[in-house]
Amino acid sequence: MTKQMFDQKVTNWVTAVQVATVWTTPDSARKIDSPGLTAPTDIDQWVELLDYHSKLELCNKNLVQTQVLYGELVELINKEGDWAKVIIPSQPSYKDERGYPGWIPIYQLAEVGYSTNNYPIQAMVIKDKAWLTNENGKPTIKLSYLSILPVISIMDKLVKIQTPHGLQYIAREDVELNNISEGCKQGTGRSIVKAVEDFVGLAYFWGGMSSFGYDCSGLAYAAHKANGYQIARDAGDQAKSGKVVAYNHLQPGDLLFFAYEEGKGKLHHVGIYYGDGKMIHSPQTGKGVEIIELKHTVYEKELCAARRYWLTNEVNSDGRKNFGGQPT
Repeated sequence: MTKQMFDQKVTNWVTAVQVATVWTTPDSARKIDSPGLTAPTDIDQWVELLDYHSKLELCNKNLVQTQVLYGELVELINKEGDWAKVIIPSQPSYKDERGYPGWIPIYQLAEVGYSTNNYPIQAMVIKDKAWLTNENGKPTIKLSYLSILPVISIMDKLVKIQTPHGLQYIAREDVELNNISEGCKQGTGRSIVKAVEDFVGLAYFWGGMSSFGYDCSGLAYAAHKANGYQIARDAGDQAKSGKVVAYNHLQPGDLLFFAYEEGKGKLHHVGIYYGDGKMIHSPQTGKGVEIIELKHTVYEKELCAARRYWLTNEVNSDGRKNFGGQPT
């Protein structure tokens, strides 16, 4: 691979592992992170291998930025040894107007000769995990929830898809098929909640953007992605857009934001309003996704903002319809 290739703008690089972790610098990864650095990765082993303190370091030492799923487009902007500096266009961020920036091992990426725009149908994984198989039915890669890949053909029980590793198959029941010109059907606030309900108990993972582990804003991002809305990757950015919602008009699917100093300090957390005074969220290292009552908790004191990105048919007092926050 020549330097000249990296001097040119390349737009057809994609993730070639089930989940690629995006690191802050090429020196951020530790020896204990090896299962998450290989190609293919073994995310299950990595998560199991990390104890509380090594997971906490991912945040406290600013080692990890985010993650990107199999087949997802990245923009390659630089190379340093075995590492590639990338931009992730599907994850809006204040850090770069083009998308979320960070570093990924170059061998976890693939330069492909296809563009998803050339395929009218896309398959989005709707199960917690789903296996890709080869033409002989042998499992090849265990995909995360919400992985999206272009469709070649649709059969009775299987869907043939294009992947960074060539043509493979996935069970029809494991995916939702969407027309690329229309995208995923936009859901309601209740469907945003439902999209992540099954992850109750899943361990928090800093920077997590997959069903192997979410952080707080990753869970909010996934809930919206599953329902056809693209929102920012991080909680701070998520709080700056969407429709402002008064606390006495909260509906399921609204995002709740929390700040230190009883809501007056730095914003540090986001959850999804569940309804009936409850919230579903991925709280912190050492805990799992949970549904909790807000009343009489630290979150009740730290609540600083609420935003809505989903569309509603709510009618205002003046008779006009309120369509909520527009999709980003």
